[in-house]
Amino acid sequence: MKRLLALVRTDIGRKALMGVTGLLLIAFLITHMLANLLVLFNRDGYNEYSHKLTGNPLIYLAELGLLVFFVSHFVSGILVWMRNRAARPDGYTMKVRADRTGRKSLASTTMIASGIVMLVFVPLHIATFKYGPWYTTADGRMRDLYRLVIEIFHSPLYTAWYLIALPVLGAHAWHGFGSGFESLGVAYSSELRRLGQAIAVVLTLGFMAVPVYVLLGGGAS
Repeated sequence: MKRLLALVRTDIGRKALMGVTGLLLIAFLITHMLANLLVLFNRDGYNEYSHKLTGNPLIYLAELGLLVFFVSHFVSGILVWMRNRAARPDGYTMKVRADRTGRKSLASTTMIASGIVMLVFVPLHIATFKYGPWYTTADGRMRDLYRLVIEIFHSPLYTAWYLIALPVLGAHAWHGFGSGFESLGVAYSSELRRLGQAIAVVLTLGFMAVPVYVLLGGGAS
């Protein structure tokens, strides 16, 4: 444990921690998005899945793990950013747009900003859906999370915020996927970059599908 803590205090250790936790969070987002898509096709299936998930006693351990990943990712990211800023306090005298083969992008240069947006979005999202109004299904067997989702996305203000935050999440994953592997010593390649970009696009569109579905009149409150 002491060796692990000592490693995390180094620049390499912080980058590795940021990479590992970031990739684990992306993996969670993929499974979460796939579960969300049940709303579009199967109301009972979505409620059954949610009931089995929240009814599992290991859910608390999983939630604790996700909290640790999220906090560790954010803190290590901030520390790496601060270290980089300290190493170049005056920045560049003149910025030149990278050529087509350059790795600089809007996503890569706004990672801290998009991370801060996620720091606001995630707790609000959890508070809205995990601790929101409690409805039961018609037979009273379980919580009707489907109804909650539909009613939440009937709120124009929350839906607008949600649809704005999702592209920011996608931008973070757009650069973070390849960067995470690079932090772990995996050579950065065009294939890895394209895979990360594809995952970011799928995540963004997949999560946006549910509120758009409700906006178009889908579902029933």
